[in-house]
Amino acid sequence: ASVMLPQPVYMGGKIVAYDKITRFAEQIARSQHDRQLQEVILEVDRTYWQIVALQSKKRLAESYLGLVRKLDGDVGRMIEAGMATRADGLSIKVKVNEAEVSLIQVDNGLALSKMLLCQLCGLELSEEIRLRDEAAETLPEAALTDDADVATALENRPELRSLDMARRIGKYKVTVARSEFMPDVALTGGYLTSNPSITNGFQRKFNGIWSVGVAVKIPILTWGERRHKVQAARREAAIAAYQFEEAAEKVELQVVQSRRKIREAAERYAAAARSRTEADENLRCATLGMQEGVIPVSSVLEAQTAWLAAHSEQLTARIDVMLADLYLRKALGILK
Repeated sequence: ASVMLPQPVYMGGKIVAYDKITRFAEQIARSQHDRQLQEVILEVDRTYWQIVALQSKKRLAESYLGLVRKLDGDVGRMIEAGMATRADGLSIKVKVNEAEVSLIQVDNGLALSKMLLCQLCGLELSEEIRLRDEAAETLPEAALTDDADVATALENRPELRSLDMARRIGKYKVTVARSEFMPDVALTGGYLTSNPSITNGFQRKFNGIWSVGVAVKIPILTWGERRHKVQAARREAAIAAYQFEEAAEKVELQVVQSRRKIREAAERYAAAARSRTEADENLRCATLGMQEGVIPVSSVLEAQTAWLAAHSEQLTARIDVMLADLYLRKALGILK
């Protein structure tokens, strides 16, 4: 029986390199987890605001339906009094039907969006949920991100952290490949026993000897195999470095685009707010003019259509501001 125990002393640096590679691989796994978590948060937030927007559009559709129904009743009385034509009444009934269909479509979209949110949150699809901002008459003001600089993105983006770890792993892979050129040194210790005795063959009992030594393995000739391995490892490290630089440039571009989009969304919302005020005043004047008999019914219909479009545009612009800020925080890597 023989037992030998080697203890490596020097392996050309591969032991330390493998330890570093393992630690970097753990950090890559954490970064990938953070990236997937941010993707889930992004989808949940986007679906959340989609539901809030649909709920607001539902209230808007109900208000518009009430307007056209009231107009339908007023025009019906005007037809009886001979102040409006039957064609005007039919045009308004078409608008009523369109408003009812739009309300049905909003209800269907709202139900499907809530099912999607339940799926993202791990809830039953049929579970009834109620969002905090769902019943709000006005959407909350967005706390826009101020520290939208590229340095924040380069520090926090999990994709860049993963590529940075991959770049560092590439350097240590070069060390591992280069270690094939280096001698391996190890301490060895062991015990050898046999029956008959190893020292006296005529003695039928177990007897053995201890041994301690140094083992050295020196590569001499491999016909260029190790040199090719080192070159391949260096090229892989260079590829990883180029990928990191390319990703950093793309992240910088994404941050700049997100900042421009959030400014554009804020300006569009301000313009939509002004248009809504003008549409409200236009509808009020048109309604009063029709009651006084100086404005035709078609002008009131146009004013109501413009009112609906202005309110819908303002609502869409408000949601776009919220989503633009959401995408900016995702680009910066601070989405939590």
